Amino acid sequence: MHFYYVWVRSSRYHGQEALTYQADQALPTGSIIQIQLQKEIVMGVITGPAPQPRFKTKAIETVFDLPPIPSHLLKLISWLQTYYPAPLGILTQQLLPAGLSAKQLALPAQPTYTEPNVAALPPLTSEQTAALTAMTERGSYVVHGKTGSGKTRLYIELAQRSLAENKSAVILTPEISLTSQLATNFRAVYGERVVVLHSGQAPTERRQAWLRCLTATEPLIIIGPRSALFTPIPRPGLIILDESHESAYKQEQAPQYQAGRVAAYLASLTRASLVLGSATPSVSDYYLAQQKQRPIISLNLLAREGKIAAATEVIIVDMKQRDQFPRSNHLSLPLITAVQGALKRGEQSLLYLNRRGTARLIMCENCGWQATCPHCDLPLTYHGDRFELRCHSCDYHAKAPVSCPDCKHPSIMFKTAGTKAIVEEVSRLFPQARVARFDTDNLKADRFETNYDAVHGGEVDILVGTQLLAKGLDLPKLSVLGVLLADTSLYMPDFSASERTFQLLTQVLGRVGRGHVAGRAIIQTYHPDHPIIQLAIDNDYQQFYDAEIVSRRQFLFPPFCFLLKLSARRATVKSAEAAADKLKHSLQHSGLKIRVEGPAPCFYEKFQGKFQWQLIIKATERSELLKVISQLPANWSYDIDPLDLL
Repeated sequence: MHFYYVWVRSSRYHGQEALTYQADQALPTGSIIQIQLQKEIVMGVITGPAPQPRFKTKAIETVFDLPPIPSHLLKLISWLQTYYPAPLGILTQQLLPAGLSAKQLALPAQPTYTEPNVAALPPLTSEQTAALTAMTERGSYVVHGKTGSGKTRLYIELAQRSLAENKSAVILTPEISLTSQLATNFRAVYGERVVVLHSGQAPTERRQAWLRCLTATEPLIIIGPRSALFTPIPRPGLIILDESHESAYKQEQAPQYQAGRVAAYLASLTRASLVLGSATPSVSDYYLAQQKQRPIISLNLLAREGKIAAATEVIIVDMKQRDQFPRSNHLSLPLITAVQGALKRGEQSLLYLNRRGTARLIMCENCGWQATCPHCDLPLTYHGDRFELRCHSCDYHAKAPVSCPDCKHPSIMFKTAGTKAIVEEVSRLFPQARVARFDTDNLKADRFETNYDAVHGGEVDILVGTQLLAKGLDLPKLSVLGVLLADTSLYMPDFSASERTFQLLTQVLGRVGRGHVAGRAIIQTYHPDHPIIQLAIDNDYQQFYDAEIVSRRQFLFPPFCFLLKLSARRATVKSAEAAADKLKHSLQHSGLKIRVEGPAPCFYEKFQGKFQWQLIIKATERSELLKVISQLPANWSYDIDPLDLL
């Protein structure tokens, strides 16, 4: 009789230790099996032999005739358990597909792999050639390439190097919607070696792709969102995070990992190269690269004909000047005129609205004044039930003004907008235009990845959308960009608001002026002179970074500390606040090297009928935050390394 430690794939298992099962035969570590957990049959993976226990053990039900899970993935999950603590049953879900039976193991014949067709690509620019020369050694690189500078072309060359070493490449995208474009580009060169994996696929399609990776004898190119990091390929040689700054690389459910940190550890385990590519690198990534003297590779020129990448006409519309909006409350006259011109020329227009700005805010319509916290320099949030302004970081609060403190005008307003309302407005203004909306509310048939070929081919005249359309897209017929409210994310009460605004504006401005057709961008804003908006229009990352890093250091935000967000949900406001006060007192007397801020109501104070309060914990040593997590009461939730404090 043989005994084995087994990780079980079940959200019902909340333990932190592997379970012990028995088998009649010797089984290798990494074997994929089925076992009984209480009365349920679940999948699992053997993590090693176990000594004979003193208690009765259950037998392994089924051993799948499959190669074992690669050892580096088992090590990755073990590290993940300590770095982003979560129940082992949930961690194992990262490794194994949702369901597998003997009937589902039949694989199609392995495809015939053709030689890469790199010769069909446009020649490398001098900048791209220099970048590749600088990346000859295995290591970690930040590729700071302006929009349209040809980062994808660089990725294709780097993948070729990996394949030449008989190693696979993992190319991550922040959104499922971007996988279609990236897969098309890579398949044109590498054909059947490209495997796409994401949660939007049908279960059978996703399972077949996963099995193909597990059983592959040839190196592959894996394309997908953050979960593609756990694809069972035996020899990763290259890991790329495209649009590496994007918040979608942070998982919101347990385990709440940041894909960049997981990718870095996976690269260290497998001696793979790690590339973080972005036109707007995150402040933390850029700072750490500088501090650790890792190469920062710059691409400043358009890949097409070597033109400078900022050749777009930009028109700024001051939204306080309401005479600019005679025909629509949301689309200014310059924007309407530009869209009409694009329609006549058979070109496309993109109308962008940042969904992150859907929270209510208080501002002056006359002068643009907006309330900020005197302690944190963060925008304040309006709470209508209490008629007060509140900081969700330090809990500063004040009564909401009935008139503007700056200009004394009574035009204090709340501002909201939505993509569906914009589609209705656009359809009224341009009844003959083919209009499509792309956001997270789309049904599967209407999603961008499903309609990519139609959009790319020009079958849609006007695209209306959110962040899904702001990044990474290269649409040859797109000539007009309209940003309907450029400064919305500046109002978010969070330390990351300036960075997110700069990134989003820079990224969306990069959808036009890419060398296909002449580009025109109309930026609508209440703050036309705001430095963040001006820096985004000028594409001046360095000046933005220099100012932002000073602010982060002054107020102790990442990269100068690690963050932990603790949340309590209770039936009443008083009980939530009392629980937060009690935990704060306990932590302040724990002897840990931490700073406790709050308590304060969560950004969404009432959720599913309960009230939420939070504490923010800062520490210069991340291990101190892990100690806090280990001591948390059972009815508290946490998010370590949050990208924002909302």
